[in-house]
Amino acid sequence: MYFAVLVILLHFITINNVELTVPSQKVKNGMSIELTCIVDISKSTSFWMQHAFLFYKDDSLLYNTTSEQDRAHYKIFPARFADSGSYKCSVQANGKIKSSDDLDVQVEGLSQPKLTALKTELKEGEVVTLRCEEPEEKPPFIFVFKKLLPSQLPQVKKKQELKENFASVEFPVEEGDRILRFQCIAQVNSAVGSETSEPSNVTLVTVVEPFSHPKLTSKSPRNVTEGDKIDIVCTTILAREYEIEILIQKDRRILNSARGQNSLTYSTIATVENNGNYTCKVELGRVSKTTSMNIVVEELFAKPILTPSLTDLDENQRLSLWCHINGSPKANFSIIKRPPENSILLKTSSNFTIQAQVNDTGSYVCRAEIKGIIKESNPVQITVYAPVSEPVLSVANSSTEMVLGETLLLRCQSMSGTPPINYTLFRGNRLIHTITVFNNTYAEFRDRQTKLNNLREYRCEASNRHSYAKRSSYKMNITVIAPIRNISFGSLPNGEVEDGGDINFLCIVGEGSLPIDFRIFKQNDQKPLFYESKMETRVVWQKKSLNKQDAGKYFCEASNRARVTVRSNLLTVKVILASWQKGFIALFVLAVIAIAASGFWWYWRKKEKGSGYIEDSESPVKSTGENKDSEVSKDPSLYLDPSSYLTAGDYRQLLWQH
Repeated sequence: MYFAVLVILLHFITINNVELTVPSQKVKNGMSIELTCIVDISKSTSFWMQHAFLFYKDDSLLYNTTSEQDRAHYKIFPARFADSGSYKCSVQANGKIKSSDDLDVQVEGLSQPKLTALKTELKEGEVVTLRCEEPEEKPPFIFVFKKLLPSQLPQVKKKQELKENFASVEFPVEEGDRILRFQCIAQVNSAVGSETSEPSNVTLVTVVEPFSHPKLTSKSPRNVTEGDKIDIVCTTILAREYEIEILIQKDRRILNSARGQNSLTYSTIATVENNGNYTCKVELGRVSKTTSMNIVVEELFAKPILTPSLTDLDENQRLSLWCHINGSPKANFSIIKRPPENSILLKTSSNFTIQAQVNDTGSYVCRAEIKGIIKESNPVQITVYAPVSEPVLSVANSSTEMVLGETLLLRCQSMSGTPPINYTLFRGNRLIHTITVFNNTYAEFRDRQTKLNNLREYRCEASNRHSYAKRSSYKMNITVIAPIRNISFGSLPNGEVEDGGDINFLCIVGEGSLPIDFRIFKQNDQKPLFYESKMETRVVWQKKSLNKQDAGKYFCEASNRARVTVRSNLLTVKVILASWQKGFIALFVLAVIAIAASGFWWYWRKKEKGSGYIEDSESPVKSTGENKDSEVSKDPSLYLDPSSYLTAGDYRQLLWQH
């Protein structure tokens, strides 16, 4: 035993190469794919050894076998589109393994799908349920269903299936369908390409007619004249007892209808309005069948004509109406007024005359009757006009003042008068605008004031179709107010006032209607220091006895009836020392300087006496070797008049600093 193992271990092998081959890399659907795996092995000695062959598709194991030969075979039959992909084989021998290169194989085409119908016999109005299946192929698919029509393009429906190899759709059975032919194809899209199958088998479906095409007949005379009786009959034949609905209509108006019967009649006395196309329609579920016929009715007499003497007339004016028929056949005439609610019979005659009043306004017709046929004329609108009253001109906000640049809203209205009424607005003698009002309300005008004119005169006129002259309103005067503009503020003296002194403030307005309200404020104060309303564009206010607390910034405000307040620039006021205060300070400063100088001189004299430079006040100065200039500079007599060091400019500077 140990010897056998030793013998095996002493046999060495190496796998040189593994190759996968096919007769063709493109195979038609339904043919076979024959895979051959060939291995090339080198051995140390000649001995038989089994090899393991493994076949893969897209890295998934398909088949494995063991053989002592140098090759193995794997056959796929029949080949389908899903078998397209990347193949390879591996060989294992004596603990060693080696794989071939990948080999792409393409299966061209799809197998023929199978088409079936859930029911092969249906009646009109039902639906055909079809199923298309690819039993030997794998999804996803796009199934295309076709209803084959003679001499026409087929009706097509598509359905996508991602997980199943079949799909179902429905086709309605329409009127006129008898033998239906259906077919389907399958399409597939994948990473290896797209393919379309051959058409499936043709599936036939038989259609049963539940009822016949309706028949429409007329029992009327061949030449129908107004007054004749019309009988229209619609019939159909039922294959079984179905709950059908049958109806007769003209244009879109249903004249008669019934359910559960196979015939229907419509009867009427013929008039010209009965001319036209009549349709019989039979319905059952989704199925409907129609038949039409045309009926011509000859006119017995023409429509009457109503002629007025006038259509627009003044109140109390004479109104006459005449009714006649072309050809002048004998007829019974009536003249009727048609207000919105009810008709009013005015007279059974061909003519009618009244003294018109406003309430006679309305629509009039005449009616003619011959042999029971009644016809009416086209309506005639009669309007009786009452004259307009004197219009009233008013302002919308009830104010006769307006601000320059704003829009004035005026209303003009006559309290009586038949509309439509024309209202015209005038500014002076200039026409501004005309408005037509079609009901009993006012006309509203807008006029924008762009130029200053303290007084504007307006009036309005009203007129309608009455023959009287126009009526004019009274004249209205509107005052135009210019708002405040260009305000300036100053003072005298300008900016600086001595303590205890007075200042005059001046506020001037460049433009604005009088009177003007002036107010003068100190900054941050809510209450004005001064207020006055003046018929002038300027005001002067004197503030007396200013002190340090009055220093600060001042401004003025101006307003008028334009209700716009304008504020001026800020004016800075400083309160400085008075002249007597400055003089007092100067004297005080001089006194302080004099006292300081005297004290210094006394101190200097005492020091010189102590050092021996000066013996007494009358002794001459002794030289200690210093130069003459030095002695002069030490002369205490030079410090006795301290004011000699201050000029007039120095005094002013000192006072200014205080």
